[in-house]
Amino acid sequence: MSEFNEFDQQGSVPNRDTGSIISHAFEMYKGVFLYGIVAMIIYIIGGFLIQTITGFNSTAMVEEMKSSGGYSNFSYWNAPGFPMYVTFSGIFGLLLAPLYVGLIYIVNKFNTKTPIEFSDLFIGYRQNFVNILIYAFLSWIITSISLALCVLPFFFVYPLLLLGYPILLFENSSAIDALTKSFNIAKENYGTILLTSFLGMIISLAGVILCGIGVILTAPFMMVVMYSAYCAFLGKPRQIMFKDKL
Repeated sequence: MSEFNEFDQQGSVPNRDTGSIISHAFEMYKGVFLYGIVAMIIYIIGGFLIQTITGFNSTAMVEEMKSSGGYSNFSYWNAPGFPMYVTFSGIFGLLLAPLYVGLIYIVNKFNTKTPIEFSDLFIGYRQNFVNILIYAFLSWIITSISLALCVLPFFFVYPLLLLGYPILLFENSSAIDALTKSFNIAKENYGTILLTSFLGMIISLAGVILCGIGVILTAPFMMVVMYSAYCAFLGKPRQIMFKDKL
């Protein structure tokens, strides 16, 4: 069983401006990046297993695209194993959401100088698990629609979702409440959160420059940005305290 108690020990909080939030995120990420790499390795292994099970070959599909004259002329859904791969990948992506929440939890423990355990990475699977999955599904629908509208709307919609995962974790809220609260805070501070989200995405994708493998190191940075933004606009989170069941 868990409860939320005020945790008034050490811990830094950034100002409500993009520079301060990103700087705070960098400081936090330097202390937890190894856990982020673990999360990304789990993601990569899962993706590889899904390709193996479904028979889908992404490398072969890219080569076939090139030979067919480009992406616009290629029929994705006719690629061997692709429909099943998309289905399994979607389910796997939803099941990974609690892992990303676990990384946010670890960032908070690092910020408050609380000892970190490896099992902390998996707190999302035992704390508010159902609501995290629902929120991940709703976010996926919202971002998918925005991406379908010529991609550009995605960059304006994503900031509205930035604070959802920290709210789910630290406030133990429902998926709808987290979505609503994240939307309202972003709406009131849209310029700052928009720029923060944009810079966070750029930094998270910067690893592509290193032949793609660098993404393992940089991609989890976005979760840390979510935490730092939460601290900036809602204050230092309440620490999650577990009590043994009697």
